[in-house]
Amino acid sequence: MAETSAGRPVVWIPREVHADAVADLETWADVRRGWGAEPANEDAVAPLVQGVLLRTARLDARQLSRMPRLRIVARHGVGTDTVDTAFAREHGIRITTTPEANVLSVAEHAIALLLAVRRGIGAAVSGRGDRADLIGGELSGSTLGLIGFGRIARHVARIGQGGFAMRVLAYDPGLSDEEVRTAGAEPRSLDELLEQSDAVSVHVPLVPATRGLLSTAQFRRMRSHAVVLNTSRGGVVDECALFAALETDEVAGAGLDVSEVEPMPADHPLRSRADVVVTPHIGGQTREAMRRVAMEAAASLRAELVP
Repeated sequence: MAETSAGRPVVWIPREVHADAVADLETWADVRRGWGAEPANEDAVAPLVQGVLLRTARLDARQLSRMPRLRIVARHGVGTDTVDTAFAREHGIRITTTPEANVLSVAEHAIALLLAVRRGIGAAVSGRGDRADLIGGELSGSTLGLIGFGRIARHVARIGQGGFAMRVLAYDPGLSDEEVRTAGAEPRSLDELLEQSDAVSVHVPLVPATRGLLSTAQFRRMRSHAVVLNTSRGGVVDECALFAALETDEVAGAGLDVSEVEPMPADHPLRSRADVVVTPHIGGQTREAMRRVAMEAAASLRAELVP
């Protein structure tokens, strides 16, 4: 067993997480935070590490191979794209996520982006455009299309329906039409959803089948006044195609919390547009969610490492 001399499992936290989770870990584990500035720290600690609480850092095969006693990577969030999952499977390393902890925060952020784009708040705050030009649109009574209808999307639907009396459509090939209806939305094919929605919000993981899911052909099906929202993963939306669609008025605006390269480069063409609001992947970063996520990840580590 990978233990310190005191008989406690070694848990590595590459980047800071909520203090309450660290305090909980320290009651039963030897917690190491980062490697520090000295490479020797990594050489000394990596062979001992039994568990990792991973927030935004990446763990590739090289890094994982330096931790031969690693049993679990507890992700501080939902996705596993920051971990070499093939290496983990091959070496029996368990990967856990916290799928429920940031649902409310990400859903609220999606709605915040929608409001910011539809009301021209981004342009107003940045000083681009005068008052006469900043004519926004109401959400009330409009149609919201959700691509993917999991936990976050369903909460977005509830906010849209309850707060703004929005009609909600959903496309999710993993669900039957009856399941979509039972969960509170009207089922549609992807093409139907794009053609009928005033706002389209993306809530799918980034896998080969979803990379570039929204690209030129899809934007051409959308209403010219529609808004594109992405709080899932950057690669799902083709950024070049989105820019072109905005340039040709095929869509009216976009709210993006994620991008292909994060943070989105300062000279990215989408940043130059007043009808695009970009945030640096902060959808799940509220005080409440950060604590829930960290505590759930810490609990996963304890369940795996403490007999």
